[in-house]
Amino acid sequence: MTAGIISAVNLVKKFRQGQSDVTAVNGITAEFARARFTAIVGPSGSGKSTLMHCLAGLDTPTSGQVVLDGTDIGSLPDRALTRVRRDRVGFVFQSFNLLPQLTALENIVLPLTMAGRRPDPALLDRLATVLGITDRLAHRPGELSGGQQQRVALARALAARPAVVFADEPTGNLDSRAGTEVLGFLRDSVRDLGQTVVMVTHDPDAAARADRVIVIADGRVVDDLDAPTRTDVTDALRRTVSTR
Repeated sequence: MTAGIISAVNLVKKFRQGQSDVTAVNGITAEFARARFTAIVGPSGSGKSTLMHCLAGLDTPTSGQVVLDGTDIGSLPDRALTRVRRDRVGFVFQSFNLLPQLTALENIVLPLTMAGRRPDPALLDRLATVLGITDRLAHRPGELSGGQQQRVALARALAARPAVVFADEPTGNLDSRAGTEVLGFLRDSVRDLGQTVVMVTHDPDAAARADRVIVIADGRVVDDLDAPTRTDVTDALRRTVSTR
């Protein structure tokens, strides 16, 4: 397997539940290419979010290897892993995770500030313009709509020019119009900025915006779709149910 921007090899993640172990990720090997938009889908409890958390360094796999932008993150001590997450990874969650006491702009540049890095004014201006939040940068999260908060979270994820942006159900708390806009921007960031995006979603419409869809069931990859349509994704998800 050739090395992509992220590679997972024989990845396993088990959780202790009562007196037994539950295997959430069961021997997954997958590669994620640079400057592509990949969606991970699967039934509830299939292990898709756990897989993403392991790929992003948010969770430690039980066994196997994750190589992120040339670094085997499983071998890193905690401080070095924190730096990798801060410098090479952007995160977008459905809960936005904005600090309520900071303005939108302060939230966007916070990871850079914590890393002692100066923001790129041209990139900040471009992100704010494309995302339509130029006139909202001085507002705090409580003064923004859900769609505006998610756009701020997107700008924060992209402002540091990360190797990968991980998006966990990024449209889950948005209405259909705002969700479509957010997905469009993720799509555009791949095309226009060369960004790599890995998104977890349960929504076939959202997944169909990706270049590639990986289908997970019972902790395993059961399908891998290139340039899928909504029908392709829906049919693949239906097959995961029929084979259970």
